[in-house]
Amino acid sequence: MRTVLVDSGGANLGSVRYALERLGVSPEVSGDAAVIQAADRVILPGVGAAGPGMARLRELGLVEVLRGLRQPLLGICLGMQLLFEGSDEGDETCLGLLPGRVRRMVGGPGLRVPHMGWNRLEPRRDSPLLRGIPAGAQAYFVHGYAAAVDDHCLARSVHGQPLAALVQRGNVAGAQFHPERSGAVGARLLANFLETGVA
Repeated sequence: MRTVLVDSGGANLGSVRYALERLGVSPEVSGDAAVIQAADRVILPGVGAAGPGMARLRELGLVEVLRGLRQPLLGICLGMQLLFEGSDEGDETCLGLLPGRVRRMVGGPGLRVPHMGWNRLEPRRDSPLLRGIPAGAQAYFVHGYAAAVDDHCLARSVHGQPLAALVQRGNVAGAQFHPERSGAVGARLLANFLETGVA
């Protein structure tokens, strides 16, 4: 099976690659449209802001490529946020593969934004992506923007407000948390994606 990591310029590219290698997978890292289109599994990592993230995809000519994929696609952290229609971070238009906008998280007394650290995953519906991940499992988050909990949300977390932690629509899925930094839970999510896609 051919797995491709989109060369999105994110700082987590190397750590996602190492996480996949620990699962026995040697992913290709590529910004080439033909390589991405020929993959069996595509992963879009990302760290940073929506504007530079989308600018990088436009520079590589990958916006329409990603929009047109029919094979399983997994966005991670910023990569998940770029799957939505838009982001309040710079009022950016994103890929539009998932409905809705990513909004800035609201802080408060004792509530830190950006949200950094471990948080519980609360499953909302069954999915092969969640196989072997128990309710209440902990995952590692680093983000200041979040998507709302809607019908496409497989698992949520709460940080002052409910937020989408894992989403899926058709062949497209996204994890707001960092599976590559989430120990056995993250490894299980990646293994599930590689084995079953998002069906």
